[in-house]
Amino acid sequence: MSDDTIRLVTIGRILRRRWRLLAILTVVGALVGYGTSMLFPPQYTASAAVLLPGQWEERALLTQAEIATSSAVVDRAAAALGWKGVSASELQDRVSAKTSDGNLIKISGTADTPERAQRLCDQLAQQFVTFAARIAGDSTDPGTTTGPDALRQQVADTDRRITDLANAANPGQTVESVQVRTELEKLRTTLQEAMKKLDQTDPAANKAGMVVMGPAARPAGEAPPTRVQLILAGALLFFLLTVVGHLTAARMNRRLRTEPEIAAALGSVLLGTVDVPGERPAHRPKGVRPRAGLRRLMGIDTRWDIPAPLMSGDEAGRRIRYQRVCARLRDQLPAPRPLLVVVLDGDDIARRAAGQLAAEAKGGPCPSSSSRGYPTLRVVGVSVSRPMVPDRDSESGAVVVLSPGSWTAEQLAAVAEACADARHEVVGVVSAVVVRARPTRPADRPPDHATPALAVSGHEKGGAA
Repeated sequence: MSDDTIRLVTIGRILRRRWRLLAILTVVGALVGYGTSMLFPPQYTASAAVLLPGQWEERALLTQAEIATSSAVVDRAAAALGWKGVSASELQDRVSAKTSDGNLIKISGTADTPERAQRLCDQLAQQFVTFAARIAGDSTDPGTTTGPDALRQQVADTDRRITDLANAANPGQTVESVQVRTELEKLRTTLQEAMKKLDQTDPAANKAGMVVMGPAARPAGEAPPTRVQLILAGALLFFLLTVVGHLTAARMNRRLRTEPEIAAALGSVLLGTVDVPGERPAHRPKGVRPRAGLRRLMGIDTRWDIPAPLMSGDEAGRRIRYQRVCARLRDQLPAPRPLLVVVLDGDDIARRAAGQLAAEAKGGPCPSSSSRGYPTLRVVGVSVSRPMVPDRDSESGAVVVLSPGSWTAEQLAAVAEACADARHEVVGVVSAVVVRARPTRPADRPPDHATPALAVSGHEKGGAA
C-alpha cells in the first residue's frame, strides 16, 4: 500500500470516528467568522474605465495608472467630495488603478455605501483626466496659450515673421542682404524640422485627450470578503485545523502499538492476546466528572488511531483464549506459585481483561485432570506517573496486562523497573484487545452452523422399522 493510500485511509478514519468533534468545531469556526464580519463593516467597490486613445507603450500605461492613484489626484478628489471625517490619506488606501487591454485604465474606489463608492470612483476618474490633460498642456481654458495647438500657431506666426523680414531686407544684390536672407531661410528650416520632431516624439501632440468611458456603475453587492465568505472561511479553517491537528498528533504519538514492541519494552515475552467485548454503559455512573461526559458527547472518549474492533466469537471462544494464557503461565513456571497481575491506572480494557484472567485462573482445570492447576493471580493497579508495585510476599512474579497503543516505551520501562525494585520478575505480557460482541441469539433460534432436522412422518417411521 502506498503512502498516499495510507493517508487517505487515515483521513477517512478521522472523519468516521471524530465526526462529532469535527461538526462542533466547524460550527464554532462559522461563529468566529460571523463575529469577525460584525467587527468589520461591509464595503462596496465601484469601477470606472478611462480610455487613452492612440498608441501607448506598456511602461507609459503603467505610469498613467500610478498617476491615477497619486496624492495629487486623490487630494483633488477628496477636496471635491468634501466628506467629513475622511482624509485624503484614508481615501488613498481605498482607491486603486490597473491597466487592461485596449489602452484602458480601470479605476476602483471602495466606500461604506454603494452611493459613496460610485461618487468616489467618478470623482477620481474626472480628476485624473483633468490632471493628465494639465500635465500634457491640453488645457480646456481658451485663454491659455500653451499646448501643442498654441505652439503650432506660434511657429506659423514666426514663419510669417521670417518671410516679412526677408522681404523687408535690401532687395539689392549686396553681400549683406544675401547673407541675411540666407540666415533667415536656415532659421525657417531649423524651426520646421524641430516642430516635426516634436510631433513625432510627444505622444500628447498626436493623440486625442483621455476619455472617461461613462459613469461608474453602482455596486449591487458587498466587496469581498463578505459576511458569507467569512463564515465559510472560518468553518473551513477550523475543520482543516482539526484534521491537521489529528494527523500531527498521530505522527508525534510514541505509544507502542505492536505486541513485540510492548514485550521488548518490558523485557519479557508475550503470553497471548485476549479479547474484551467493547461496551458502553447505558446510564452515566455516579461520580463521573463532567469532563468525561463532555468527552463522551464530543466522541473523543475512544481512540481513533487504532484499527476498528473486529467481530468477536462467542463467550466460549473468548474463555478459551484466557485459558490458554493461564496454561502458558503454568507451563512456564517450574512450580506453582502466586503471581501479581499488574494493570496500569486508566487502562479500563486491561483491567477488565485482568479480572477475567484471574477468574479463569481461580477456576483452574477440571479436578479429574492429571495436569496441575493454574497459578493464583492477584490484580493490582499501578500508577503511570509514579509506578509502585507491592513488595514480594507470597507472590513471586508479575504478569503485565495492557492494551496496545496506550503507553509509551518509557512508561513501560518504568513499570518493569518498579517490578524489579519489588523483587518481582516479569514473567509475561498479555495484550488486551477490544472486540465487538456478537448480538445475543434467541433461545429458540438454532446456531448458523447447525444442521436443520428433517421432519419424519409416522408412515415413514413404520416403513423404516
